[in-house]
Amino acid sequence: MNDWKSLLNEDPIDWLLEENNPSIRFFALTEILNKPKDNSDVILAKKEIMKSGLVPKILSKQINGYYWLNRNNFYVKAKYKGTVWSFILLAELNADGNDARIKKTCEFILNNSQHRASGGFSVRGHDDNGGTPELVIPCLTGNMIWALIKFGYLEDSRVQNGIEWVLKYQRYDDGIDKSPSGWPYERKEQCWGKHTCHMGVVKNLKALSEIPPNIRSKEVEDIINRAVDYLLNHRIYKKSHDQNVIAKQEWTQFGFPLMWKIDALEVLDILTRLGYKDDRMRDAFDLVISKQDKNGRWKLEKSFNGRMQVRVEQIGKESKWITLNALKVLKGYYNLTN
Repeated sequence: MNDWKSLLNEDPIDWLLEENNPSIRFFALTEILNKPKDNSDVILAKKEIMKSGLVPKILSKQINGYYWLNRNNFYVKAKYKGTVWSFILLAELNADGNDARIKKTCEFILNNSQHRASGGFSVRGHDDNGGTPELVIPCLTGNMIWALIKFGYLEDSRVQNGIEWVLKYQRYDDGIDKSPSGWPYERKEQCWGKHTCHMGVVKNLKALSEIPPNIRSKEVEDIINRAVDYLLNHRIYKKSHDQNVIAKQEWTQFGFPLMWKIDALEVLDILTRLGYKDDRMRDAFDLVISKQDKNGRWKLEKSFNGRMQVRVEQIGKESKWITLNALKVLKGYYNLTN
């Protein structure tokens, strides 16, 4: 094989470049075809994201121009139509962080969801007094930091405080006799039990990977390496103590958007973008290849459709989002190993 495209049954790139999905078109141009950000097609696609498709539909449902549904119960209330969920989806769609409505939502989340003393993010807020400390959870913290960085808030001291939370509190142990004591480990068994939450590792690694390599601190790099080791010890989606066993079947099913959930494709995308190549990634890579259809496309296997503010594609049908992410992984993995 002399090119990563030789891994494809057919070339789906022209399909991804169709103008009916400007977010997909933007990512296909920049991440598959390597077009620079000042390319005229890239500039046009970026502008079109805010004019057509899902982003303007989501923004049109905002209340007072900055939140969705319930002002303080923004995580649990009508999951997945509330503020933090719509915020994650907007970031996935590559909405423009300079838009005034997006900026207002960023500020709302920082003022209401972030626990100011620690930097972590809570599932509940209370009238601009910050997030409720006992409801700070790792996957939400990672998702919020990632989205805020995507929207241009990396240098904001509050986001830096959130990164510090990840460095201090996120766990990477692999099953222990007793859960850690003290805050924030005292509540929510599914988040802070005797085994590290896989989703928390992935979402916080995703957030740290969004920090440009040239400005990552040594501590950030060290934590990235710890998180990667944890995931590789599980071969991404298997039990670390028996790597012939799939830890959760749903991790082998590809979806978009994933929100707090994960899958093997998302993890591979993060690892390849970070520049990691390891034999323990091979099973997940082969899994991705196995799901390709005769047209060189991938199907959507799981979805939150019917529960979000908008519908994103259809389960069982060819998916531009899954295909895009699969191509990114194939391209990244092949270029790292050849």
